[in-house]
Amino acid sequence: MLKILKLITFMVIAPFCGTVSAQQVVSLSSLLKEMTDTRAVTYWPEHSFTTKQVSSYDRKSVSPDQPGWYSNSDFSQYIRTEEKSGRSENVMLDVNGPGVIVRFWLTTFKRAGTLRIYLDHQDSATIKIPSYDLLKGELALGPALLNPHSSYQKEEKGGSTLYLPIPYASHCKITWEESEQEKQPRYYQINYRSYTPETRVITFDREQLNMERELINQTEKRLWNEQTDKRGTGNYLKQKLPAGKTASLTLRSGSSAIDLMQIKVMAQDPSQQEQALRSTIIRISFDGKETVWCPVGDFSGSGVGGKPLKSWYRTVNAGGEIISRWIMPYKKSARISLENISDVPVDIELTTFTDHYDWKPSSLYFHTSWRQNRREPIFKFDAPDAAELNFITIFGKGIYMGNSLSVFNHMHTWYGEGDQKIWVDGDKFPSEYGTGTEDYYNTSWAPVVLYQTPFANAPRADHEDSFGYNTFTRTRNLDRIPFHDFFKMDMEMLGWQQGEADFAVTTYWYGAMGATNNIKDMKAEAKASLPK
Repeated sequence: MLKILKLITFMVIAPFCGTVSAQQVVSLSSLLKEMTDTRAVTYWPEHSFTTKQVSSYDRKSVSPDQPGWYSNSDFSQYIRTEEKSGRSENVMLDVNGPGVIVRFWLTTFKRAGTLRIYLDHQDSATIKIPSYDLLKGELALGPALLNPHSSYQKEEKGGSTLYLPIPYASHCKITWEESEQEKQPRYYQINYRSYTPETRVITFDREQLNMERELINQTEKRLWNEQTDKRGTGNYLKQKLPAGKTASLTLRSGSSAIDLMQIKVMAQDPSQQEQALRSTIIRISFDGKETVWCPVGDFSGSGVGGKPLKSWYRTVNAGGEIISRWIMPYKKSARISLENISDVPVDIELTTFTDHYDWKPSSLYFHTSWRQNRREPIFKFDAPDAAELNFITIFGKGIYMGNSLSVFNHMHTWYGEGDQKIWVDGDKFPSEYGTGTEDYYNTSWAPVVLYQTPFANAPRADHEDSFGYNTFTRTRNLDRIPFHDFFKMDMEMLGWQQGEADFAVTTYWYGAMGATNNIKDMKAEAKASLPK
């Protein structure tokens, strides 16, 4: 009877769920709609939540000031093992609600065993998967909401990432059961939201998969077929931009948002195209404050070279056109500039479409920050002491939306053993502690291949051994991270051998007026010749 009442409540409320508001409940339906509500990310969440992660990181990592901070045995680490109905289950996540699982990444060698997801203290698992592989279960989702990793093998090594939201009202526990004979290294990352106690959440159950199948299919389709709606006021700029010069567009005044931006930068000498994309800077000011300063190629998520990219927020097509679907709101005014800091002219095209935006006290400005570190030391993964590369540190209120990592690897071996560490507000231990660079970018097993998914991509991979240029990008949707006054993301500099690599990091985030970060003008780095 309780389940029937819950389903009736869900059916009554679900049709009215769009962008989540304080008067509505959080449900599978509302969360799926939130995923494709492009303007939802521009507002501070009305249902306040924090975003955290549990993972299989090496438990010898306790504190930056204690030995073991860079330990690298990031597998088969659990909260505890508990006995249940005559079997042993390793607990991966145990958290009180209300909340929602927003990303579940895992990988292994061989997959034998049983994965269980328990919701609201129920004795039996709501989701039971007979494998360490989310693709093997009963979810039956498309590759936008449940994608196999680029290294995925049907029967053996590889992993998968789940983006279908799994809400719960009071509690969530995820466990893994395996026999002694089945034991393998098990890697996992589980990102989840925790809402304030008064938030009403409808707990996920399997019946909802059938009830919401049409919405699930619509969400899947839309995440793979990005919208390029050309609504509102259009602005267009096309010209030859001499060395050292800037061209600008002033957009419509009043409460508005850039819904779509198309950019094309072409060197007159094709051999200079990569340099042109690095040395042409996009600068955007909103309400008198510049919040975007970034090389055009890096802004696109494609890194060096303008390689094709197909993702939810950005596209780079085969002709080199960059399409940005980041929603960029402003209250009164906005100005976009393209600045050529190179020594040769480039041809530019810039098109924007702006439309009315409902500016609220919770509205946030779009930011893009860029930095480059050349010849960054890479430490062998078993070294007792290593170092971390700071992607960005932000002061003030905002929401972190992701990054792009463009690497020139000077070594003929993998550089990406390092874990991400994300500190939010008053953290005593990182809100996110990862298991490896490629794991953060939704794949596994040191990939050097191209892949495209809505929220994670590798648009460039020059060499099978990772030498030369590599680009990874991951943007966040339901797994975005709100912060009240502080955000910091670092990545450990660990590889298979000691060596060096160049790292160019682009970060995307929304911030309140007055939010700042630690990245200074890097015009000299953007103008410097690219390594060959």
